[in-house]
Amino acid sequence: MVRLAREVCRLIVEFHSPHFLIRRLSDPFWFQAFGCLLGFDWHSSGLTTTVCGALKMALAGTERDLGIFVAGGKGAASRKTPDQIRTYAERFGLNAGLAESLVTASRLVAKVDSAAVQDGFQLYHHTFFFARSGLWCVVQQGMDECSGYARRYHWCADSAGDFLNDPHTAVCCDRRGGDVLNLAAKESSPCRDSIVKLTTEPDEVLRALKNGAHFVLPRRHRITPDDINQKRLAKHLAILRDVAPRDFRTLLLTRNVGAKTLRALSLAAEIIFSTPPSYRDPARFAFAHGGKDGTPFPVDTATYDETIEILAQVTAKAKVAQSEKDSAIRRLQRLCGGQR
Repeated sequence: MVRLAREVCRLIVEFHSPHFLIRRLSDPFWFQAFGCLLGFDWHSSGLTTTVCGALKMALAGTERDLGIFVAGGKGAASRKTPDQIRTYAERFGLNAGLAESLVTASRLVAKVDSAAVQDGFQLYHHTFFFARSGLWCVVQQGMDECSGYARRYHWCADSAGDFLNDPHTAVCCDRRGGDVLNLAAKESSPCRDSIVKLTTEPDEVLRALKNGAHFVLPRRHRITPDDINQKRLAKHLAILRDVAPRDFRTLLLTRNVGAKTLRALSLAAEIIFSTPPSYRDPARFAFAHGGKDGTPFPVDTATYDETIEILAQVTAKAKVAQSEKDSAIRRLQRLCGGQR
């Protein structure tokens, strides 16, 4: 699987560009089809982690040739993403400022899907792909432990914008709806502004929460006193008053500002300023060699190996052809120079 992934990536970069591959990885349909090509289960949450893992292994050692870098992964590996980005920058001479902007992008993407979008799926996988130019995409996944369903989040620098206002390329899941607090939705912009404003008035926030604990709100919006640790919130608000975040992005990146704090602040913002957040769920939504689960048929290893061999030959021929073209151009330049 690693070998096939490597040859496919080589061909895509050879015939298109590193940017083309990164943008394709941010496309959920292409990503799913790529996973099926590699032989992974068509509907399994394991497709996400195994495809990303195979790509990280496949592209290791090809960074200078292909110009694509892969950081992060599943579980503890996801938390190493910033350090891995900085290591790539040092090893391959990438601009330090660019590296830090990529680290910030990685942190924001993870924070949006773990705190700003509260859909009941706990993130456990985060893979960050990027090119020398700074173009990046992220594929990350969360799991709902109660239902056993997974949800995959796709991002690309082209469409992320300010990491708010519907920044995802796609959010894929078999189930939609439910109690989803979506502070990354475009319609949540007034609520985000109110939340930032509230950080300068912590006493008013706590007073509103105490009085608002008796509010009976729609089912999707119901928050009980047990959901809010007011002592912890008071501590965070005191810190935020000193930090004085200039905007919601800064607030989101502030240490210890997580899902419960943002949920409490969004409620307070609605009570005080009548700026409710969005509760819109952001989720939307061919086998070549068979699947490892036997669906629709077991993997045909002979055909699989033959595919890898053919793709490797095509890659080699493409490189030779390009070399011959470059040589011909140099000979032509020398001939023209002699005539002058």
